[in-house]
Order: sequence, then C-alpha cells, then structure tokens
Amino acid sequence: KYLERIVALDRKQPEFFEKTYEYIEKRVDEKKIQTAKNLLNENSVLLDKVNNKFNVDKEILIALWGIETNFGVNKGKVDIISALSTLSFDNRRPEYFEKELIILLKLIDNKTIKYESLYGSWAGAIGNFQFMPSTIQKYAINFDDNTEIDLINSFQDSIASAANYLKMIGWNNKDLWGFEIKIDNNFDNSLINTDSRNLKNKISIAQLKSLGFKNKNGSEIKLIDKKEGWVIRPDGEDGPIYIVFDNFLRLLEWNRSLRFAITVGTLSDKIKI
Repeated sequence: KYLERIVALDRKQPEFFEKTYEYIEKRVDEKKIQTAKNLLNENSVLLDKVNNKFNVDKEILIALWGIETNFGVNKGKVDIISALSTLSFDNRRPEYFEKELIILLKLIDNKTIKYESLYGSWAGAIGNFQFMPSTIQKYAINFDDNTEIDLINSFQDSIASAANYLKMIGWNNKDLWGFEIKIDNNFDNSLINTDSRNLKNKISIAQLKSLGFKNKNGSEIKLIDKKEGWVIRPDGEDGPIYIVFDNFLRLLEWNRSLRFAITVGTLSDKIKI
C-alpha cells in the first residue's frame, strides 16, 4: 500500500541536512564506542573467521553495524514491499526503487528470503547492515550452515555478508579510509570535493604537504609522498576537511554520502584506540 510518510522521510535524510560534526556527534559517542569494543571482544572468534575468509578488518564491520542499525537495535519496522512500492511511484528516483521492488519479489519467489521477515527501513533496506534487495541478490551469503540466508536474526550471515560485500567491491584491508586535515593559509578551493558522486582532483601526499596541509592536531602528515587521495569538505566552504583514499570510495559505494562514510571511518578508528 502507499505510505505517504515514506516520501517525507526520503526528502529529509540527515546526510543531506546535518553539518558534518553534528552528524558524527549524533552517531559516535563514548557509549557507542564502548559498545563497539565490547561487541568486538564478544564476537572475536567469529570476526577472526570472517576476517580470514574475506580479508576485511573487523573494526570497519563493527562500525558499519553500529552506524547502520545501532548494532541491530534499529533494523526498522516498515513493510518494505509497501515502502518500495511507494517510492516507485514517487518522482525522485522511481526507476531505482522499481528495480529494487522487482528484485525483492524475485528473492521472495525463489525463497532466498522469507516474506514474513520483510520489515526494515523506509527506503526498503533490511537487516543488521540494511541491505537493499539488489545488495542481497549480489552479496548476501549463508555463513551459519543453516538452510537460508537470514540478515535479520543471524549475526553470522549478517557480518559475513557485509564482509563479502566490501571484499567484492574492492576493500583493501591494508589501506586507510582517510583522516581529517587542516590548513592555516588560503588554498585553491577547486581542489575541494563536496559531491559524493564525483570525486576529482586526485592529489599526492607530497602535493598536499607542499600546499600547507597538516594533520588535524597540527603535526606533519606522515604517509609516503607518492600516496594519492582526494580532499573533501562536505560542508562546502566551512567545516572540516579530510584527505580520503580508495577505501573511502568503497564506503561511498555502500552509501553514497560523504558524511555517512566519514562517520563509519571515524567510529572504526575510535574502536582501534
């Protein structure tokens, strides 16, 4: 059925309206960091098994879980068939949501997922890691030796599917996602990226340092000079500046929002401390 409130939610996504620090502070606090560390320890055997198979670091998986659903607390209670049907009739992205709806119906038909479990977010995503139907179709796996893929109740299936997703889109376990930087003098604003769909002006660490950029704390950036990345500033001409690398692009493939990707990376870093 048509759910009018779904369209309103689509128009008010916090990724587009909240400033970067505000967005991060609402989602990464000391309680969440400690919860993440506890869950990391409690699930260490499973996480090591997943890491060995998929070569995706456990901190980024726990961070994604924490940001997506607050570690499974907020998986959503919306009928996603109705949600996707509603968004298919809306004029913002009808083709995308219609495609997701068709895939979802096929997943139900071939018994990949149960009809009874189809409750999730207003956007049609389900489970611990909020997979859209197309993501389930491409990357979800059965990891608990059960007869079906369960992304809602099986943490084993959920975490392994998330790791498989990152691995398949090119996550590099040995690389950084990025970090916050600063500069005291004026610089060429054309170097700055604010659009998550079109990162450009790739720059080397050597070039970055020559322009006067430093770490957030004012110390010198200590990475090999030839390493390249992109400078981003989600809030435009004010707000924090980051240098990001290829793994950041993988997070953008997961969710096409600069603030979301930064927040996941930030929580991941906090877990490691």
